[in-house]
Amino acid sequence: MITRTALVVLSLGVTLTLPTSAAEGPANALTIYSSATAGAVPPEMYRNGGQRGYAVPGYATVRHHRELQLTEGRNEIRFSDVAGLIDPTTVSFESITDPTGTRVVEQNFQFDLVSTEKLLEKFIDQPIQVEQARGNERDVFSGTLLSTMGGLVLREPSGTVRTLTYHSGVQLPNLPGGLITRPTLVWEVAAKQAGTHRARVAYQTNGMTWWADYNLNYREGENANACTLTVGAWVSILNQSGASYPDAKLKLVAGDVHRAPAAPVSAPMALGKARRSDMAEEDKTFAEKSFFEYHLYTLSGLTTVPDNSTKQIELFPTAKNVPCVKTLVYYGQDGAYYGVLPNPATDRNYGITGNRKVDTYLSFKNTEQHNMGMPLPAGRVRVSKQDSADGTLEFIGEDRLDHTPKNETVLLKLGSAFDVVGERRQVDFSIDTKAHVMTEEIEVKLRNRKKEPVQVIVKENLYRWVNWKVIQSSQTYTKQDAHTVHFPVDIAPDQEATVRYVVRYSW
Repeated sequence: MITRTALVVLSLGVTLTLPTSAAEGPANALTIYSSATAGAVPPEMYRNGGQRGYAVPGYATVRHHRELQLTEGRNEIRFSDVAGLIDPTTVSFESITDPTGTRVVEQNFQFDLVSTEKLLEKFIDQPIQVEQARGNERDVFSGTLLSTMGGLVLREPSGTVRTLTYHSGVQLPNLPGGLITRPTLVWEVAAKQAGTHRARVAYQTNGMTWWADYNLNYREGENANACTLTVGAWVSILNQSGASYPDAKLKLVAGDVHRAPAAPVSAPMALGKARRSDMAEEDKTFAEKSFFEYHLYTLSGLTTVPDNSTKQIELFPTAKNVPCVKTLVYYGQDGAYYGVLPNPATDRNYGITGNRKVDTYLSFKNTEQHNMGMPLPAGRVRVSKQDSADGTLEFIGEDRLDHTPKNETVLLKLGSAFDVVGERRQVDFSIDTKAHVMTEEIEVKLRNRKKEPVQVIVKENLYRWVNWKVIQSSQTYTKQDAHTVHFPVDIAPDQEATVRYVVRYSW
């Protein structure tokens, strides 16, 4: 604890004030960019402060409009309403009132903020008083401060040098000027026109990001595959930049905006704890438009983005009755890597796996015809289903959504089916090295333990060589690409179905 006997007076040079007219535009504006993989921001980051913004996967362009009084000639302007994680190389200052007659001569960013240690260092070779508490008693030591390394080293009036490794308080005779309590931008501005100037300050800061959160309510349709969805979308904004932005104009950029890579920096420990703001801002909506090769979402009205907080705003009105399709897929080779091989894979056991899981997918088209049709920014998609017994929504799976244009199909993986399982095995294998031919026979068994029929897509990779031909098959199939075929299989309740095929490779 440091007590003080004098007032601290900070010389701020020119005083910056808010605009006097709302017609001149908002005092603050934010454009936030995200570099996060969809759904990759963990709750710990925005609940507990992460690593104080350095680890936040995104950044923002900040614009402040202020009115200030300038005299003719040189002026010093101090601007302390800036983010702690500002990139000072991106700072710009402009007088909107007289842009041609006003220029920046020098620009500085001061970030050596006051702390207990830095404050005490200013009193080296000066007299101070140090208090030590011992239970209910208190000792006071007076002397000249010689050092702050490893404790406080005092030379008492008697000449005794005392080292105090702990203390409960320090009394200082005064406080020095020039203390910086917040990161501060300082400009030397030359002005030809004296009077009130409206100025614009812009810069980039780290410690801010945004992402989309989609909440889908699933309802079953008339058959096992048909379904409908209710789609709600929210924008989540994380601010750990070290500054708050009251009544700001907010824009969000969706897309992969390239930035030159920077050298890694050591991140300090977390400071403080993030606060979660109110869920939504009433009567505010996002307007979307194409912007260069990206998409820009602009919020109607103004919003406040506090420091160390997470804010959520509705991205678009809830879309109801969106048709969807549920698909079960058995991929018996899941977990194995099948790249382009330089030579035929003649090893009999190559690629044999034992996956038994049947995965569940949901798909829907992002079209106006299906009550959607808005470009969807990347985010996490959570799907719930209503329990008919008590009407509650129960979580049934989630996936990540990449940036998705309108009129494209969204495919989500929700998990694995409990009551449908599969088995895959190699029935036969032969190779004729002289004729450059090998033949492989595969059998896939599927069991449906549900009370209703299901359809399962059996996905098979024909991976041994580029030239192949299915010469025998128990089921019809469709060729998906150069190495993949799909077998659709219908399975009655509590029954088993088998897919068997023979593929011939030649080289």
